[in-house]
Amino acid sequence: MNVIIIGGGKLGYYLARTLIEHGHSPTLVEQDKKTSLRLADELDIPVVCGDGTLIDSLRAAGIKEADALVAVTGEDEQNLVACQLAKMLFGVRRTVAKANNPKNTQVMRQLGIDITVSATDMIARLIEREVDLTAIKQVVSLNQGEASLSEITLPEDYRYDGSRLTDIRLPDQSVIVSIERGGEVIIPRGSTRICSGDKLLIMAKNEVLYKVQEKLRLE
Repeated sequence: MNVIIIGGGKLGYYLARTLIEHGHSPTLVEQDKKTSLRLADELDIPVVCGDGTLIDSLRAAGIKEADALVAVTGEDEQNLVACQLAKMLFGVRRTVAKANNPKNTQVMRQLGIDITVSATDMIARLIEREVDLTAIKQVVSLNQGEASLSEITLPEDYRYDGSRLTDIRLPDQSVIVSIERGGEVIIPRGSTRICSGDKLLIMAKNEVLYKVQEKLRLE
């Protein structure tokens, strides 16, 4: 796979190394001349000294043959513009942008970026899952980590044993998809009762998983 990486910082450098190890063909675009020379020498790959938001630089990097473009500079605007040029002018199939400011993640997706990655959000979610959400086991991550399908097993001495789902108001952006009990799968309704030992499959936005745990009183 031919991949163009915009930005020759630490992230761009290690991304290029990883792609090489996996048998791909990365090309770096870096504005700083000294950094460009060092990267070309250390990685032994094509490195274009130029601005990744300029058409000439993208053409010099072989954008017409690229399968993907990844923009990982320290400026969200540059990452956005580089990805938009790759997608709209050159028809690159896959674009990935680093969002230095987590608040820009959703906007960048809405503006056509295929995958937007925020290191801040990723670290926060890891902390949430490992520290606070120990009773919740993530099964599948959805929409680049925005939501998830998670599994919760109710304790044997569950305090709300026998309660109807209507009595436990889960937060918006969350829903119980199924209940497994004694080897049987139940598709729940509001009148369905939950019992000790039930295994619940819940779909929810990750931002409300705390509230799901609080409402179910799993702690």
